[in-house]
Amino acid sequence: MTQDTPTCIVTGGTRGIGKAIALKMSADGYKTLLTYKSDESSAIDTTQEIRRSGGECVCIKADLTRIESVDTVVETALSTWGKIDVLVNNAAISSNKNLIADTDPGDWKEMINVNLNSVFDITRKVVPMMRQRGGGNIVNLSSNITKRLAPTFGAYAVSKAGLEALTIILAKEEAPNGIRVNAIAPGPINTKMLQGLLDEMGPKKTKVFLDMVPMKRAGEPEEIANMVAMLVSDVSSYVTGQIIYVNGGPSG
Repeated sequence: MTQDTPTCIVTGGTRGIGKAIALKMSADGYKTLLTYKSDESSAIDTTQEIRRSGGECVCIKADLTRIESVDTVVETALSTWGKIDVLVNNAAISSNKNLIADTDPGDWKEMINVNLNSVFDITRKVVPMMRQRGGGNIVNLSSNITKRLAPTFGAYAVSKAGLEALTIILAKEEAPNGIRVNAIAPGPINTKMLQGLLDEMGPKKTKVFLDMVPMKRAGEPEEIANMVAMLVSDVSSYVTGQIIYVNGGPSG
């Protein structure tokens, strides 16, 4: 690979949507740095899959709520490749499904720390380097929940709504520096997380749930990855500050 080969950080990039994004970015010619928090088996599998296909990949175990872990991730990318062209903030945790007034304060703070504060920390670290190079792309993974604002998903919805506000404001601030910032808000996507939810619901409620999607199906992780790839490409050179809903069509 040449010095001009683009580079990409994908947080939470070893399973589910994150893995699909990592594989797509690698297939498109990016050197990829992936982070994971605890699932070492998935990290090994994803790394090996990328390398078998001829891609260049680094994988780091990191708790992105700790600033020292954020520093390690960014410094590793820079020491390995000398630059960061794309940052995909995918790492997140899902809702605890409690009423806001019944949510444990510790759970609330963890949700905000993982889904919002960690994005701020790594973005704050990466943006100055993108400014120096005259541009870059940041894609944040939000959620369709910000359209619905459903009861019992309060902490999760607030964290993702905050992420979308961060996306829009940052895009306006960094546009003069050639940095584009967008967010993707997936609907139901075929991952282990969704399957767990559907198993809880049972066949009848699952059918009702999916029938609410105009396309009558869940999406695939690759469909999110394709949107990431489009947003960071020159095809989207005039697109910034947008929240792109990839959800099979608005329901309700």
